[in-house]
Amino acid sequence: MKRFLRFVLKLFLWIILAGLIYYAVLYITCPVYRFAEPSPFRGDKLYNPYQNMNPSHWRKANFQVQSKAWGGITDGRKNTNEEIERVYKNLGYDIIATSDYQKINYYKSDQPSFIPVYEHGYNIRKVHQVLIGSGKVLWRDFPFFQNLHNKQRTLNLLRDENDIIVIAHPNFEKGYKPKDMKYLANYDAIEALNYFRRSFEHWDTALSSGNFVTIIGNDDVHDISNPDEVGQYMTFINAPDVNRANVTDAIRKGNSFGVYVYRQVGETMENKIIKAAKIPRLQNVRVSGDTLLVNVSDTASKILFIGQNGIQKSMLENTASAFCVFSRQDTYIRAEIHFPGEVVFYLNPVCRYEGNFPAKIPVPGIHLYKTWLLRILGFASLIFIVLNIVILRQRLRKK
Repeated sequence: MKRFLRFVLKLFLWIILAGLIYYAVLYITCPVYRFAEPSPFRGDKLYNPYQNMNPSHWRKANFQVQSKAWGGITDGRKNTNEEIERVYKNLGYDIIATSDYQKINYYKSDQPSFIPVYEHGYNIRKVHQVLIGSGKVLWRDFPFFQNLHNKQRTLNLLRDENDIIVIAHPNFEKGYKPKDMKYLANYDAIEALNYFRRSFEHWDTALSSGNFVTIIGNDDVHDISNPDEVGQYMTFINAPDVNRANVTDAIRKGNSFGVYVYRQVGETMENKIIKAAKIPRLQNVRVSGDTLLVNVSDTASKILFIGQNGIQKSMLENTASAFCVFSRQDTYIRAEIHFPGEVVFYLNPVCRYEGNFPAKIPVPGIHLYKTWLLRILGFASLIFIVLNIVILRQRLRKK
């Protein structure tokens, strides 16, 4: 029995060692990138993401809810697909996508409205991404720590297999720092509205750096039976139907907006359903010359206009319509619409642009010299550590 236990212990230790070596190699082989300094939006034209908006085509969506997966070892083990669908249908949602950890949930994949989604990331600091329109799960990650180069590497690896890459809850556990958003590229949206954290500083930093990325709002539910977790954060998407191509295209272009609905702790599901049916509607967003005009269905208590570096430019109170004039210094302006009862719309920005579409931060190139220097020093250190382990083991055997 002792020999068997000793064998099991050795096998366990060897597995841990092999895993550590594997992840050490992933860190060592991660490219070192050349990140360009940020450059704000520029150009004589103003891009209006809502220029093709149809006020009768708003679709209510949630892309973050976990179901029971991996035998129940991940959070969300109490949630069944049927219960998730029932709750969100009662709240008036048109798009209900389950974002299991490292797993695409194929519930009702035979339906035309099915959109494959999952949440990527299994690292200590919650550096996660929500993938919308996903074709394949990426298993590579940097589990112990992540610098800017590690984060960019992950985004690059995710690009080919996903329609939309969303930076998930960036302010949660400080997984992403606001300054990261000055340089990171190759993603489409930021989950600035999430049950665990709001991340507007991250979003405004990305926009101020000339990166047109749109807002996503998600409940990020782990217990669908708890009314406190559902129906608080959502995304409204303007699309003729809930077909995957139309939904992802609208998100990418910014023909969508995030919504916060105030929740009173202990609020019943019945009351949530009543409130959900009363959410106002975004009627019109247009640009006339250098003026941005916004109209909503109900009188707002205030409408704010936010510009470069997240600075408030103006505010109008007790109105269903408002406008803001672009000065020559303004690079983008986004609107926040606050309604009585604490319902808030967070609109995507109108921004300056040249060419056919607003600027995105270019995908950084690889710094070959620093990359190979890291690999040479990294592998040399790894070999040195492994050799010392082997030598120490031999000495212990002799004793």
